[in-house]
Amino acid sequence: MSPRNNRRRGGETPDERPGLDRFGLERTEEYQGEDWKVRHVAGASAAGKRYRCPGCDQEIPSGTPHLVAWPEYGGVDDRRHWHKACWNAKDRRTTKVQRSRNAPRY
Repeated sequence: MSPRNNRRRGGETPDERPGLDRFGLERTEEYQGEDWKVRHVAGASAAGKRYRCPGCDQEIPSGTPHLVAWPEYGGVDDRRHWHKACWNAKDRRTTKVQRSRNAPRY
């Protein structure tokens, strides 16, 4: 029996792959003419917190996996929490999202 081989297939280390950090959770994408950092969030660590997705203007309940995106040179206040499907469709959506009459304004 041969010993177990723990090397990655393809021969590249995580640091050599473009657009991913060491854990493969963060990448850089272009949106509205600038580079944005995008990170996956499991949602379990944000118990009790709710966010509003700028793509669909719907609430992201606590515990729901989603994405956090911010401009590459932006600060903490520039972070936005998106549904994964809304981030993927961001270029196909219009810029004026209409809220329903009874939707909260936060």
